Amino acid sequence: MSSGKTLGEVLRDQGVSRRGFLKFCTAMASMMALPPGSVAAVAAALEKARRPSVIWLSFQECTGCTESLTRSHTPTLEGLILGQVSLDYHHTLQAASGTAAEHARMQAMKENHGKYLVVVDGSLPLGNPGYSTIAGISNVEMLKETVEGAAAVIAVGSCAAFGGIPMAQPNPTGAVSVSQIVKDRPVVNVPGCPPIPVVITGVLAHFLTFGGLPELDELGRPLAFYGDTIHDRCYRRPFYDQGLFAESFDDEGARKGWCLFKVGCKGPVTHNACATTKWNDGTSFPIESGHGCLGCSEPNFWDAGSFYKPLSAPTGTINQVAAGAALGGVAAGAAVAWHNRKIRGEARAKHEPVTLDDLEKSS
Repeated sequence: MSSGKTLGEVLRDQGVSRRGFLKFCTAMASMMALPPGSVAAVAAALEKARRPSVIWLSFQECTGCTESLTRSHTPTLEGLILGQVSLDYHHTLQAASGTAAEHARMQAMKENHGKYLVVVDGSLPLGNPGYSTIAGISNVEMLKETVEGAAAVIAVGSCAAFGGIPMAQPNPTGAVSVSQIVKDRPVVNVPGCPPIPVVITGVLAHFLTFGGLPELDELGRPLAFYGDTIHDRCYRRPFYDQGLFAESFDDEGARKGWCLFKVGCKGPVTHNACATTKWNDGTSFPIESGHGCLGCSEPNFWDAGSFYKPLSAPTGTINQVAAGAALGGVAAGAAVAWHNRKIRGEARAKHEPVTLDDLEKSS
């Protein structure tokens, strides 16, 4: 259960040195996209922060989001549980089961009324309450009961944020997202299938540091992690600007690491931090492994068509773009890049996706 100690006191009890604490604060500031000068302010806030109680609810999901969390490298899961938050209820990670588990949830709600966070992964079935239950309680009933005294709700994963795969057509369970049920509490969406682990913990760290939720976009996603498209930060972006594309997964372009746009990469329309934060302790991300982005952090990605057809191909043919860039060299590539940045900037301002017909139409 959540103790009355501040985070600074907890860390000192665990033998964490001042130097180690400042290193931790630097990592937190970096994750939250704060300037280096903010580290001292983060340290002062964390020193005084109380450990918030977190209740984690898993509904129609595959446990992939929890698997992602357990691979969080900064901070570690152990650090997250013991040092930053009091994870008072989690079906998969808690030792208690049955009546004891439900008692832990109710006790956490009572002792931390108005202050605890509710983290949800998975969508909610409305077609029939019996499609998904926990301890005999339907998912919708448990969510409404639990969020009643919560400070905020964090919808982790595309299923909780947007309905995800359970809501894909024909949506047999009548699945809906968390925000379609919760209307009287702030909801932060952390989409992805699964979401990047350090993004999950980064949102929790922001709440711990500032005592509130991060700035969100119009889809309820934290701007610090979802403010740019994967394409904006992709290391293959210069090849796109020059019109150099892989035509298949085993051609010369693929071997040279050219842009995967023509084999279906959804990076240009997908907002996420994969290209900067990466996965597996910052080792890599799908595009770096040679596969295009699937767009899993965008709504309805499963129903958006083939993963291997480009959504944002130019209206002519993409070969014309490549040929034009080859003939025009760097100047043409720069012009195309300028045009696309302009289109994306306008789309971002309106929060509209860049579509097939938008990119390079006038290039």
